[in-house]
Amino acid sequence: MADLRKLFERLGFRDVATLLNSGNVVFSAAGEPEEVLTRIERGLASDFGLGGAVTLLAAREVAAVVRENPFPRARPSDLLVMVPRKLSDKRRLRPLAARRWTPEKLALGKRVAYVWCAKGVPRSPLWAAVDRALERTGTVRNIATFAKAAASIEGEGE
Repeated sequence: MADLRKLFERLGFRDVATLLNSGNVVFSAAGEPEEVLTRIERGLASDFGLGGAVTLLAAREVAAVVRENPFPRARPSDLLVMVPRKLSDKRRLRPLAARRWTPEKLALGKRVAYVWCAKGVPRSPLWAAVDRALERTGTVRNIATFAKAAASIEGEGE
């Protein structure tokens, strides 16, 4: 994680902090989102040999994920937040959201999908269906990781 933080600093981002061992980085950046994504993806490829898509959320989007959580009573480790690579990909989840998954639940937010795996993630038929529907694109973290990111972002403003 220290090497990841150093890469982001070298790329010219400010207020860089990594979260847990999750691969999540909180930072400040100037520029258009597509340009920022390109810089990050090129840096990851050149420094670490990593290819693949990077998911970028604005601070207001991270705060909204936590604030708009439709399942506040869910155990944080069982509540996944799926961020589709492209916002338009979220439409693939509409048929799943219309189905009953009791005791599991799926809710579509503005930018994300909330996947409550009531009996745990490894045995969740709902999570498997969501992952298939999105063709394993996007990124997923539990709600606790989003809460930590939101707290880190809020701490920068102090």
